[in-house]
Amino acid sequence: MTDTLIAPEDTQTGTTASGRIVLGPNQYGKAEVRLVKITRDNPRHEIEDLNVTSQLRGDFAAMHLEGDNGHCVATDTQKNTVYAFAREGVGSPEAFLLRLSDHFIGSFDWIGGGRWSAESYAWNRIEVDGEGHDHSFVRSNQEVRTALVVGDGEKRHIVSGLKDLTVLKSTESGFEGYPKDRYTTLPETTDRIMSTDIAARWRFAEGARDVDFNAVYDDVKRILLAEFASRYSAALQATLFDMGRAVLEAHPEIAEIRMSMPNKHHFVVDLSAFDLDNPNEVFFAADRPYGLIEASVTRDGEAPAENVWEAVSPLC
Repeated sequence: MTDTLIAPEDTQTGTTASGRIVLGPNQYGKAEVRLVKITRDNPRHEIEDLNVTSQLRGDFAAMHLEGDNGHCVATDTQKNTVYAFAREGVGSPEAFLLRLSDHFIGSFDWIGGGRWSAESYAWNRIEVDGEGHDHSFVRSNQEVRTALVVGDGEKRHIVSGLKDLTVLKSTESGFEGYPKDRYTTLPETTDRIMSTDIAARWRFAEGARDVDFNAVYDDVKRILLAEFASRYSAALQATLFDMGRAVLEAHPEIAEIRMSMPNKHHFVVDLSAFDLDNPNEVFFAADRPYGLIEASVTRDGEAPAENVWEAVSPLC
């Protein structure tokens, strides 16, 4: 983001008891450009479905302080650039965002960086007589793929991820050994349902541009699901770490992974009022309140990249 900037001159309304009012970090762009690309180079079509956001950072002081738009690359221009670049193909979301970042930073002297993000929505072929149709698709709602490129001069930082990946295991999960006080009512258990919505983002090591991002994405998702399913869980915290550790062990090009996983509680329903037992078969699925488990898993000695993670979320 840009450095803090001071208004060109003090006025009565521009000075407070604590000092002058200044322009802080800022960025602007076009948000949520909905893009669908159909590739028709043979009878078997391909579909790519993205939601792209472009935000620029640079010398924009005059825009804010003087109403001078000489450095304002219109948000409509940014939208049009997204569509024009899609004409040449999308590929992985990460590669597409890298192309956009190179274009904007390389084409305008006053743009020093930016933030380009995308959500990617998967479509599966409709099966007809056991075969996937050439040009008919059904939306897959299993998860949303995410991608982010942060540009800072010549540097590019790439963060891939996914969200809304809902998983559940019906056993091999427990919770015991925790401290109790006068407010504790939760009973210990070695057999419970564990369910969560996995949101994960993984940051690639600096300089990792020539990566098959689609292949890495598929494998990271596979690892996350396999680790969730195959290990006994003493707590969602332990499961989260096992998942992250397995990803880093398999992919040296990934420097760090961060995850947010709500504990989607399932409570055994008491059926004794109806003279019925309930051997862990009938549950009430509570949507709130819920436990929220969040952590990063990284390599020992890995330099922090908080400026990159700050860019994962919008400025305000």
